[in-house]
Formats: sequence, structure tokens, C-alpha cells
Amino acid sequence: MRRSIHACVAATLALLVSGCQSAFFGFVNRDSTQPDATAVYDTTRGLALDIYRPQNAAPDTPVVLFFYGGSWQYGTRAQYRFVGSRLAQNGVVAVVADYRTWPAAGFPAFMGDAAHAVRWTVDHAAEYGGDPKRVFIAGHSAGAQIAALLGTDARHLAAVDLKPKDLAGVIGLSGPYDFVISGKLEDIFGPRSQWPEAMAVRFVDGDEPPFLLIHGDGDRTVDVGNSRKLDFALRRKGVASTLEIISGGNHFVTAAAFYDPERAPEVLPAIRTFIGLDQAEADTRTK
Repeated sequence: MRRSIHACVAATLALLVSGCQSAFFGFVNRDSTQPDATAVYDTTRGLALDIYRPQNAAPDTPVVLFFYGGSWQYGTRAQYRFVGSRLAQNGVVAVVADYRTWPAAGFPAFMGDAAHAVRWTVDHAAEYGGDPKRVFIAGHSAGAQIAALLGTDARHLAAVDLKPKDLAGVIGLSGPYDFVISGKLEDIFGPRSQWPEAMAVRFVDGDEPPFLLIHGDGDRTVDVGNSRKLDFALRRKGVASTLEIISGGNHFVTAAAFYDPERAPEVLPAIRTFIGLDQAEADTRTK
């Protein structure tokens, strides 16, 4: 189902940018570790990313580059330490990247930022124990839209001499992939003629990496139909796609699983399986 996300996100964003924001992220990051390293991936714009390394990482450790949500208007990498920390605890080299948000930049400029973050991650993964051939990209909400579009519209990665199949996979959490643009989003996504360019479902052509889509069917911000439609489009073209529906889950449950796995016990196991961590551990035990 295509539906406007503008009205639904407005109340949430009002809360997040109010005085509650500091308390909220302070709470979710209460047990998070600091990043092991920080690097600038775009010196011109001063855009940086944080790297979290698992203990005793093998040289071929998978890498997950994560893009946060915030309706393309809000968010910082520091607020998402809980994601980087949890991924590292699960044996992943995690990278959490900033990108320009509105009004500093709109669509498609923030896609260019994200593509450069991918380029940096591929180029530097080995320095942090990661395997550059096992780089996954992930995102929640607006960040999932960015990740999915990088994985479907080849033009964005082509600008940094990569292609979607250079990625090991794409992980979308509660993402909008075929949505109505209205209200403030009209400013963010520019002229009406380019709105279709923001929809990942329009670009699926069978040349995509595997996808994992996780969404709550109680999401009132981004309808679960977005993930169902993208999953259908991928499968129809023969692309490996896994769709995990969280019964009764709201928009934030897929992110909440990173600071409190019991909130959505399906999320981290699905990610581990998709990345291949569980199989790798099983193989290690049998050697």
C-alpha cells in the first residue's frame, strides 16, 4: 500500500527534536560502548563515520554500514552508538555514517553522501579487520530508503565506481520503498518530476544483491506494505529476498532491538543468519 508518511512522522519528529531527544538517546545508549575509531569519509563536507570492532575479529569479518533514520531531516551517528555497539557484540565490524540532512541537503544529494560512505567502507574495511568483499549496508526508516536505493538504482554507486552487486547484501528496517511524498517531504525530494527516482521498487531489475527486509505489521509511520512490495519486486526478478514481519511491531521496534533485543527477538537472529554469522560459527565448531 502506498501512503503518505508525512503526517505520521510529524509527531514523532517533534518529540525527537524537543528536549526529550537528549534523554531518549541517553537512555538507549546507556550501555553502549564508544566507537573504536572515527574517520572522515568526505573531507570537503566534513562528513564522518564511526567504526566499532568486535573482540577477536578474524581478518574476514563481515562489515555492516548503517544509515540512521530521521525523516531525512534529523539524526547524528553519535546518537546511534547502540546500533554500532550491538552489531560489534554480534561479531560484525560496524560502521555508522553521518550524511547530510535537510535543510543542508535534499534528494538526491544525500544519496551521494551515502555512496561515498560505501566507497570508504569498501576501501578501508580491511584496516579494521573487515572483509571488503563482505560489506553489507543497512538502515532504519529513512536510512533504509537510502540503503535500498543504493542496492537497486545502480547510478548512485556507479558514481563511486561500484555497483550494487559489489555489496554482500542490503538490510532494510521499517523502510519506505514506495511512498507518497507530501508536506515537508516535497521540499526534501525536490521537483515532482524526480520523486519516482526515490522509490527503490522502481529500479529492481534482477541485478541486486540479496535483501533482508524486517518490518512490523503494526507500523503506523511507514506501512508494512512498503517492505512487502519491495520483497515481491525482488523475488519476481529472481533476487534472493527475505521478509521478516514482526507481529504487532511498530515503526521503532526494529531499531529498539539493538538496545533491548527482547523488544523484538526476531531482529538480531535474522540479521545474523542473513550475514552468515551463525553458519560461520557452526563451521568453526566442526573444525
